Amino acid sequence: MNFGFGIIILIVMLSACTYVGWHVWQILPLPVMCKWIAVALMALSVVLLFTNFIFGLDNKPATLATMLYTVGSSSIFIGLYMAMLFIVLDLGRLVHLIPKSLLYNSWAGSIAVFVTIFGIFLYGNLHYYNKARVDLKLETPAILKKPVRIVMMSDLHLGYPNQVDEFRKWVDKVNAERPDLILIAGDILDGNIGIVRRQNMQQEFRRLNAPIYACLGNHEYMTGRNESIRFYSEAGINLLIDSVATVSLPSKDTIAIIGRDDRTNPNRKSVAQLLENAPFGAYSILLDHQPYHLEEAEQAGINFQFSGHTHYGQVWPISWIEDLIYEDAFGSLRKGKTDYYVSSGIGIWGGKFRIGTRSEYVVAEINSTAK
Repeated sequence: MNFGFGIIILIVMLSACTYVGWHVWQILPLPVMCKWIAVALMALSVVLLFTNFIFGLDNKPATLATMLYTVGSSSIFIGLYMAMLFIVLDLGRLVHLIPKSLLYNSWAGSIAVFVTIFGIFLYGNLHYYNKARVDLKLETPAILKKPVRIVMMSDLHLGYPNQVDEFRKWVDKVNAERPDLILIAGDILDGNIGIVRRQNMQQEFRRLNAPIYACLGNHEYMTGRNESIRFYSEAGINLLIDSVATVSLPSKDTIAIIGRDDRTNPNRKSVAQLLENAPFGAYSILLDHQPYHLEEAEQAGINFQFSGHTHYGQVWPISWIEDLIYEDAFGSLRKGKTDYYVSSGIGIWGGKFRIGTRSEYVVAEINSTAK
């Protein structure tokens, strides 16, 4: 099933690339040699998307590796929007709203396409850096001496997409919230550990002014499970792999943090098995990176589940596809007595663009309803 799905995706990508390349060839009012160069550069950027995975980046100078990563991973998003734009122009031509001359050897058409795509992705890049602060109110019938304040994040993707200068700003935002706890629902690492270590990002985690609890994501498996676990330890992160932490707060209140191993591990424990090790009556928070089978938390009696992974597609209309795949691809949900929040992530994979989605962190407050 996964192999077949991969083949379908590859065919779709190759078809889209061919469609965009043909249109670029047709619209550019340039000599044939220049057309070949333009199309070849576009093809090369797509090839980089795959060669970066196959041959790795950590063996290259940091500046070159960052450029290769950015160009390769951005190509999939830019190519998507170019394909959509050319489809709109083709439809406009068919109904005689767009003159055929605009799409063939046309300076006006070429400039219009360039300005449109550049404008969309300039906006998407600027919007990415605007980190939305999400307020979340949670309630528990358990007695709490004072409300519990928790900052939650997912999908940091530290590495070539998000380097230490950017991460430092996130740490400052979290510290400004003065949380009792910090929870991270996986994908702290993007996949290349070399640049993370060269920039000493583990020390940035130690600037956070609250205990950190986290679970693994699928990108930790891509990075290397053992290497990821070692990094978490060096960063002072309490990593929960199919385990439970009973957290005593300064107020003497107790909550249970349950960290589930990522779905990449087919032998991970069920939510019900994990809850057996949680203290009875304590407010329970499940960290599970990928938001599949949400009914498991409800059936097990979890109070709150926090997940990430989806990025909510990063750009529209991929967000619509995410809505078809997941019961909850983004935002809050309540099933029975269990609350859920699926975050679109504070970081991002690939090119730094958010179009129709947002980068975010969650500031949750747990209040007692007991009188």
